[in-house]
Amino acid sequence: MKDAIEREPLLPLPPARFYGSGLYAIYYDGPFDVYAPIRGTNSPIYVGKAAARSTRIGAVAANETRLWDRIRDHAKSIEQAENLSLEDFTCRYLVTSDVWVVLGEQGLLAEYGAAWNVTLDGFGNHDPGKGRYEQAVSAWDTLHPGRAWVTKLTQPNLQSPQQIADVVRAALVARAAGAPVPEHILSEDPLEDRTEA
Repeated sequence: MKDAIEREPLLPLPPARFYGSGLYAIYYDGPFDVYAPIRGTNSPIYVGKAAARSTRIGAVAANETRLWDRIRDHAKSIEQAENLSLEDFTCRYLVTSDVWVVLGEQGLLAEYGAAWNVTLDGFGNHDPGKGRYEQAVSAWDTLHPGRAWVTKLTQPNLQSPQQIADVVRAALVARAAGAPVPEHILSEDPLEDRTEA
């Protein structure tokens, strides 16, 4: 899947509206120093998937924008971050049959070890809703504050922004050198939508 997605054009984030489900990769080429090891490379900062929503009789609706919706939601999160600029991000997407979606995402995760998937928890989080705000702020939201709903969470992250930045930078340097990459930063955060089903 890596070769297939890399053959797709690099587009602004979010791209123009399109239909279908499949896989996507988000790239960063901005000044935030933590991500310097991937600046100017073909290494995405985040990869994901969006499967089609089946109809009542099991067929897939041809007019769904599930993949575009997912990418657009990520663009909104980035726009709200105080220390990121949406103009520094691009994306690629691959519309494909659902039979390849889960396997394809696993392949992209294994191949790229994207920072916001592997090391920095929280980018894919959503507002947990009323009555569920007794959660810790994710590592992503600690490093990139700004999403409005995060202010409702009652517990801070256990690590400081600087501690998180140091771990992410070290992970990216290790990945570039072919060394093992640290696991997710401890965030005590149950809201992460890692499967993105």
